[in-house]
Amino acid sequence: MDLARELGLSRSAISSMVTELIGVGLVQEVGTRGSSGVGRKATLLNLNTRAAALLAVDLGASHARVDALDLHCRTLATRSVPHDIQAGPQATYALLGDLSAQVLRAARLRPAQVALVGVGIPGPVDHDTGRVVQPPNMPGWDGENVREALRALTGLDVLVDNDANLGALAEARFGAHRGTQDLIYVKVATGIGAGVLLGGRLHRGMRGGAGEIGHISINEQGPVGRSGNPGSLESYAAAGVLVALAEARRAAGQATTLHGPITLDTLLTHAETDPLARAVWEEAGHHLGVAISTALNLFNPAAVVIGGRLSRAGDVLLTAVRTSAQSRTMRINADRARIDLGTLGGDAGVLGAGAMMLDSLFTPRGLPHLYGIARMGAHEQAASRAPPAPGPPPEVPQPHAFFSPFGGSS
Repeated sequence: MDLARELGLSRSAISSMVTELIGVGLVQEVGTRGSSGVGRKATLLNLNTRAAALLAVDLGASHARVDALDLHCRTLATRSVPHDIQAGPQATYALLGDLSAQVLRAARLRPAQVALVGVGIPGPVDHDTGRVVQPPNMPGWDGENVREALRALTGLDVLVDNDANLGALAEARFGAHRGTQDLIYVKVATGIGAGVLLGGRLHRGMRGGAGEIGHISINEQGPVGRSGNPGSLESYAAAGVLVALAEARRAAGQATTLHGPITLDTLLTHAETDPLARAVWEEAGHHLGVAISTALNLFNPAAVVIGGRLSRAGDVLLTAVRTSAQSRTMRINADRARIDLGTLGGDAGVLGAGAMMLDSLFTPRGLPHLYGIARMGAHEQAASRAPPAPGPPPEVPQPHAFFSPFGGSS
């Protein structure tokens, strides 16, 4: 890209700006490119991905993970531990504080080098306020302002979103469907939710409740799920339901090679080889396909990506989903739509959080904050290399206050 031509500025003005950005460490020279005429060679520039860091938090129903990322969303350090989200907000915040400190130490980062914290939550989130809204699988969290609580804990700016929304961002930016503008990501785990990307933008709905595909009723006469809806998708295809179903089928005499207690890991490991496990995954895929057909007919996406822990069942699950969904979807909405398994595995949550943070930083509101952090880091590096000077230490420039997309400033 020719910056002078793209921005309509003189080459001297561009040169001055670039020199400043290089000086603060936000941009770096990576070489030159020969000119086709008699002019000087063009200088090739790139973002300095270590100019600032990001903290990505992936909260699931049964785990907590924190990654330190560079500005290309590459992991610098990571920590992940089992954690029951039903332990409540305070226990979760304490754990996240510990994990964040461990990650920063492992990555040799100071909090002042962190531009943003991005958090994925397994429930509806009001994106304007950072509050959790009526989560069916997170007792004790309704109304909890995760953004403000973690801001108070870390002293850093915090962005919060639903985990399935972040999965959609991750798959569209880093997965096999990179660049896809219309994509639905269905996360199938303890609960089932969807992230809906339309025209390259997340569709969150009025209060963050869009994408709750797990609470679509697929059988009005079915069991009542945790949301109170009869015959909801979660009542047929969520993790705990499948384990109970397998136990009941074995007790009823269905053929199986499985012995001892049946766990989700047992079903995943034997998805291809055991007749009972295979039947359970095929049934789950059928029910998922029923709900996904509704999403296909509503949104006409280019791709539906299935992620979450249950996606590890692989082709047995995927084949059943495709068969069920395509038989119920209008041809115009089914012909070119791809239904695939996610390619990012357990990294989808932190990569999606990273994408959310980058989207926020590379805006007119976010860039001054990023510039300030890079400038402070460059100043400190220069000071560390310089011989000690007499008199009081020089004042370290502080980052610009970042006006958060949620309103207010830090």
